[in-house]
Amino acid sequence: MASASVAFVREHLRARLTLALLVLIPALFVIASAAVLGEFASALGGAVAGSSASALGAGWAAAFLAGALGFFQVSSSRDADRRLALAGLGPTRVAAARIGASAALAMVVSAAAFITLELSEPPLHPAHAAAAIAAFALIYVGLGALIGSFVSGPLEGSLTVALIFLVDIFSGPGMTDSGGVAALLPTRGVAELLIAAGAGEGSPTGDWLVVLATVIGSLSIAFGAFWWAARPRTG
Repeated sequence: MASASVAFVREHLRARLTLALLVLIPALFVIASAAVLGEFASALGGAVAGSSASALGAGWAAAFLAGALGFFQVSSSRDADRRLALAGLGPTRVAAARIGASAALAMVVSAAAFITLELSEPPLHPAHAAAAIAAFALIYVGLGALIGSFVSGPLEGSLTVALIFLVDIFSGPGMTDSGGVAALLPTRGVAELLIAAGAGEGSPTGDWLVVLATVIGSLSIAFGAFWWAARPRTG
């Protein structure tokens, strides 16, 4: 299973442009996000700014790329995964290998986002920020994989990921002072942790446990999506 995960990662990183984008896009997003997120938050009635805005931007950068990777892992490899399952790996092992590959790629974009954050506007709680950025990415792996299990077209799937991302970012903590849909978003807890980490504020253990449960739930959804895509068809 580990060798299959490594092969899946190599499949995505074979093109040098892909690897460059996984590093450059989070970096550019983090550098440009602080002032922009602060302006949007002010317009929407929120109060995120400065180091908190930069930290939040790093989380969103990792989230969007991880969501796109999760989508394409399912949608673009559906036929290949079925053949691998029929060849002897089985859908469970294929799904586990895909989860491993997705998590590894999510860590690559999380590391790029965090390093850029450290170089541009270091958060006052760097360890908390790094963990929250990684959690952001892993949650979006699940969202992307779920979309990939229902939407097969690359354009339609990419736009769906982007739509969820935009709704999430502009209705999340720090961006608006209202509740509504923001209270239902799976990234609400991790966004609050990032805002606190940027400002140097501690976060209760209970908040981290909620985020951990959300990450586990998201990866479980991703596993189910990969399994569903790889399962043999009958009839």
